[in-house]
Amino acid sequence: MPLRYLHTMVRVKDLDASMKFYSLLGLKETRRMENEKGRFTLIFMAPEGQEDCPVELTYNWDGDDGLPSDSRHFGHLAYRVDNIYDMCQHLMDNGVTINRPPRDGHMAFVRSPDNISIELLQAGDSLPPQEPWASMENTGHW
Repeated sequence: MPLRYLHTMVRVKDLDASMKFYSLLGLKETRRMENEKGRFTLIFMAPEGQEDCPVELTYNWDGDDGLPSDSRHFGHLAYRVDNIYDMCQHLMDNGVTINRPPRDGHMAFVRSPDNISIELLQAGDSLPPQEPWASMENTGHW
């Protein structure tokens, strides 16, 4: 039986804040569904050229008291980046906490506004260690 990956779904509490966060990562809205009867919105966001690999942001219009909880049971989303230092600096410049800095020039973790862990991985070989990342401590958990 053939199997095809469709998307990863995460529930979000503040749709605007979550869309801004995923936009900072380079994802763009590819599709939107509003369901009046179910009182929810689905926003699909994906990197340009990878529209077949979206993350689905599920927003319940009447709120979701369970959010934001510690979503470590979810695991994480992972994205490869061309320059992990540049991406982490871009995220920090926009108010995102780098939970696990890329001390090794290869891997970092951040969290979305809804506590979804996002792993960032350097494309190709690890970059040489560089400050401020090499001596930056972890913040929170990922």
